[in-house]
Order: sequence, then structure tokens, then C-alpha cells
Amino acid sequence: MITDKYKQEIETCLSSVLQSEDEYKVIFDAANYSLLAGGKRLRPALLLEFCSLCGGNIKDALPFAAAIEMIHTYSLIHDDLPCMDNDDLRRGRPSCHKRFSEDTALLAGDALLTEAFNVACNSNVDDRYKTQAIKTLAECAGINGMIAGQILDLAFEKSSPNKEQILKMYSLKTGKLLKAACTIGCILAGVDREKVSAAADFAENLGIAFQIKDDILDIESTTDLLGKPVGSDRENGKTTYVTIRGLDQSKQDVIFYTNKAKESLNRFTNNTATLAELADYLVNRNY
Repeated sequence: MITDKYKQEIETCLSSVLQSEDEYKVIFDAANYSLLAGGKRLRPALLLEFCSLCGGNIKDALPFAAAIEMIHTYSLIHDDLPCMDNDDLRRGRPSCHKRFSEDTALLAGDALLTEAFNVACNSNVDDRYKTQAIKTLAECAGINGMIAGQILDLAFEKSSPNKEQILKMYSLKTGKLLKAACTIGCILAGVDREKVSAAADFAENLGIAFQIKDDILDIESTTDLLGKPVGSDRENGKTTYVTIRGLDQSKQDVIFYTNKAKESLNRFTNNTATLAELADYLVNRNY
């Protein structure tokens, strides 16, 4: 599995990016509490795999892999806050704001987001590629990317979105950071636009499949398996993809978007079996 392939490199890199200062140690503790709590490490693994696929240097790409996981972790900390999803569990243990405090968790998320760009800047890749990669990361994580998706998600808690609106929200909230991971891997390797475009298409469809699967798991899985509360969407009367399409059709749609993602890999000439295997794994996962 792709995440196992790079696990040691990713964990070693993440454990070194935030070093405690005694005077304000609590903010380091809170940020590391969430950053080093495990998880799939899907985004950094995708970045490294696409970089390797395109002939890039994995060692030089590691700072960007760490940066994208830091941004993902900040988004989870903020998602769990009382003003957002108000979830008390994340990855099988208390959320950051429950372990520390709401204000500390908020700042821990801010710190991870900001420091991520500092970490990315420390990469040894060519400055031309580094600048393009940082720009891509900012765009995908920013106001027209992941944040836009979160705004739509909040708005949909008070309305009844249609299928197209939900797909747009998924594309932004989940798909954009996956797009950053996949395309930055290609950018750091210095490949042509066609390869970057193929990686973006893979990420777009994988992100939609991933989020629909999450909606299914919110119905079919358990808190113990997911490491976070299940059934909250139904309890809150929130309209999801499954609400509109039904459970059986949603499962078929996960397969449809997964297959579309895998079709994008045909535009690469090197062996993409690991990426196809990952896509299939995400279809069949139970957490």
C-alpha cells in the first residue's frame, strides 16, 4: 500500500518539523498532539508517489509532503471546534480542543497552517519548481479551494443542496488538497503540463469518491472503526450525497468516480499500479 511505502520517511519528517520552545511549549504540544496522531497520511504519500512516478527526488519532496499534512491537520483541528462540527473525538482520542482548550486548539491550527509554508520553503528543489509548488499549495488550501469548500459545507447545514452543489463542495473541500498533493509531486519533478493535468484529474475524481465513501461510512461504520463520531449528519438533518442518491446508488457512484480517477493514470507512461491499488483500497475501506 502506498501509505506504507512512505510511512517511515513521512513520520520521521513530521516528527522533526515542530521543535518545542520551553517558554510557550503548550502550542507545540497541541500542534504535535494532532499532527503526530497517526492517520492515513494519504496526501503526503500521494505527493511522494507522483514525484517518484515522474522521476523526481523523494528526499527533496519530503518538506512539501510534511507541509501538506500540516495543512490537512490544521483543517481537522478547526473542523472539530465547537463553532464548526463540534466533535469531541478525532482518530480515536479526544479532539485537540478537548485535550487542551478551544483557544489553544485554534492557535495550534493557525500555527500548523503558517509553519507549513516555512517548511515547504526549506525544500532543496529548484526555485522555479518550488515557487510553482508553493503557489499551488496556497491556491488549493485557500479561499478558492479547501476553505471555499468548508464555507459551502457550513451553508448546506442550513439548506437543501442538490447533487451538483454537493459535488462542487466535495471537489473544493476534499478534492483541492488532494489535487495539491498529486500535482505538486509532478511539479517538483519538473514534468510537462500534460502530466500535471492528468494528476489533477486523478485527484479530482478520487476526492469525490473519497468523500462519498465518507458519507456512506457515517451510516454504515462505527465510532470505534472511524475514530470519530458516526451518524451526526443524520442526527443533524444534514443533506449529504447519500441523502439525495440513496445508499445503493452512492456505492455505485463511488466505483464510477474511482474508475474515472484510474483512467487518468493511463496518461502516464510509467507503472501506476500503486496509485490504482490505492484508489481501489479507498473504495473498499471501512474507516
